[in-house]
Amino acid sequence: MTEAQPKIVPIRDVAIVVNPADNVAVVKGETHGGMAVQLSDTEILVLKSEVPPGHRFAVRDIPEGEFVRQYNQPIGTSLGIAEGEWITHENMTDDVPIVRDLPENISTPAPDYFDVSEVGTFMGFRRADGRVGTRNFILIVPTSMCASHEATQISMMSEFMHYSREKFPNVDGVVAIPHNKGCGCQDGSTLDVMMRTLSNYADHPNVGGVILMDLGCEKTNLTFVEKYLTRREKPIEKPVFKIGIQDVGGTQAAIEIGLKEVEKMLPVVNECVREEFPVSELVLGVKCGSSDGFSGISANPALGYCSDMLVKSGGTVLLTEVPEFCGAEHVLAHRAKDAETGRKIYALVDWYKEYASKFGAVLNQNPSTGNKAGGLLNITIKSLGAISKAGTTRIEDCIEYAETPRMRGINLMQGPGYDQESTPGLVASGATVVVFTTGNGTTIGNAITPVVKLASNNRVFERMANDLDVSAGNIIEGTESIEQVGTRLFEHITKVASGEIQAKAEILKHREFQFWAEQTVSL
Repeated sequence: MTEAQPKIVPIRDVAIVVNPADNVAVVKGETHGGMAVQLSDTEILVLKSEVPPGHRFAVRDIPEGEFVRQYNQPIGTSLGIAEGEWITHENMTDDVPIVRDLPENISTPAPDYFDVSEVGTFMGFRRADGRVGTRNFILIVPTSMCASHEATQISMMSEFMHYSREKFPNVDGVVAIPHNKGCGCQDGSTLDVMMRTLSNYADHPNVGGVILMDLGCEKTNLTFVEKYLTRREKPIEKPVFKIGIQDVGGTQAAIEIGLKEVEKMLPVVNECVREEFPVSELVLGVKCGSSDGFSGISANPALGYCSDMLVKSGGTVLLTEVPEFCGAEHVLAHRAKDAETGRKIYALVDWYKEYASKFGAVLNQNPSTGNKAGGLLNITIKSLGAISKAGTTRIEDCIEYAETPRMRGINLMQGPGYDQESTPGLVASGATVVVFTTGNGTTIGNAITPVVKLASNNRVFERMANDLDVSAGNIIEGTESIEQVGTRLFEHITKVASGEIQAKAEILKHREFQFWAEQTVSL
């Protein structure tokens, strides 16, 4: 009696070879040792062991010293890997070549813009300075941690006592941005970043009215804030009221005054109504968090296709998380519009490396435990997948954290990978909608800007259906293309921007806010 032959499974049912030049495949579902995988009409390999979803196996022998490749880029160096073997740190080091070449005559052509007749529209709020918001909030801004409690109380009590969608249909809520900074902070760039972030929130196109609050004796009091706002030569052209907690008699008095002012401000802010605008008025922030091995194959490139659609429509895209450029910065630099911009991209990464080293950190430790469990073994794999969120069009400029972009198109913003600080940075730079890709599932939102969650796989999308908005998992399953999911995402963003639907984080009132103030200017 002959032994039964193992069932041969087509590779499309088991794994994805991202680029034909790759020597690894990324597993889609369950596998087992001894599984026979058909690579082509003439090639069959046998898996040496079970390989978890999101992880990789070699599609051919990779001799010691040869680069392991994904996205047609080196992601590590083989210690001697056999065909069908699971790629781990037992058989691959993280060593990859450092590429920093940049032709002096680099000149990346402008995007192939859509004809005006092909550009979509959304319903937004026109502000006095010409910008267009996707939301219309009343915002309570504490100038330091010493006023954060009162600001929070005013926002929560106002929504309970005075605000309702039925009574004020054009107002999206009353929100606060409590934080733990101010007062005893250092002078210089740290203070500038804090003031820039707070003032850009107050001046944000998603905000229709503002209440500024201080305790009174802190370094970052209302007087200091007013001097900063005057110095920036950009007045806030919307209803603004100021409260000094010590001046009015303490916590209770400040809250009572704040509630009365919100009550008076609501009908004024409600006078602003949605109008139709081209999507070129949108500013899209792109982020990823709790990524897995599928993020760079499904969610991120689908978001990248969506980003290309917006840029070709004349819009603006902001990409941050500079630690996750590391190992892929040469790809971004070669997409720069010119050599000067390419050098700025390298400078962003170099500055962050030096900054991190001051705290004893190195960027190759960026992948979290969840990232590694999901298949992102090192920073190079993570970065090559992460940068695809910004699509394929040229890089126009680099900006500081919370700095307003100087031009439309793709801008790279200095900032950390930490979600709670990088997302607010994008918003402070002007993002009117954010798309946040995730592989393991994340819940973060923002105080004033809708954050749309894009899942990399259907499994996590189904498990966290109340938190995640769209899934790119059909790309992994082979039932939708990157282009199809990207187009579907673009349509979803337009509906969210128009207020037709809310992002799940908005429904759940995720209003996280913090900012990255422990740094110095990098550019």
